[in-house]
Amino acid sequence: MPSDQDLVRRILERDAEAFEMLFERYQGIISRHLLGIVRDEAAVQNLLQEVFVRVWTRAEQWSGRGAFKAWLYRIATNLALNHLRTVRRRREQPLEVPADWDDEDEEHTVPAWMIDDTALGPEQALERSERLRQFRRLVARLPEDKREVLRLVHEMEMSIRDVADELGIPEGTVKSRLHYARKRLARDWQDVEDT
Repeated sequence: MPSDQDLVRRILERDAEAFEMLFERYQGIISRHLLGIVRDEAAVQNLLQEVFVRVWTRAEQWSGRGAFKAWLYRIATNLALNHLRTVRRRREQPLEVPADWDDEDEEHTVPAWMIDDTALGPEQALERSERLRQFRRLVARLPEDKREVLRLVHEMEMSIRDVADELGIPEGTVKSRLHYARKRLARDWQDVEDT
């Protein structure tokens, strides 16, 4: 099996087969990485294509010194964060209510088959949403190095060894950072629960 370095060298020579091999090798992990950031399947597909367009058009930017996978992660992360910034800047358009709308009008009631009986009620949905927001705030307050390890292990479902390889640090350091992150989150969450 050719190494990443060999495949990139061949891509620089415009070898489409080498490009397809790299795509097959990394599309799964890069998709999961993107989904962990943007949380939108449709956006992930577009961003994945953009990541690999960059590989095809800018392969010379990879120096070959670090892991190729780390370079892909950087590209994917940058594109995902740019996507999120763009989404935030877009203004949401309110739904137009027809001018002749009448609340009593039978024609506009929601059919029973469209109502999910298992869905949370408004209070439960609000409470769950608030708890998730609180948890994300606690995660955001973690030191960046601990937060990144936590994200790779829990969101990207990477093994300790893979995280160590990805970040270029010893496995023991990954375990230590993960332990710190979990312990601090548990303590901080308990503080939230007690208030």
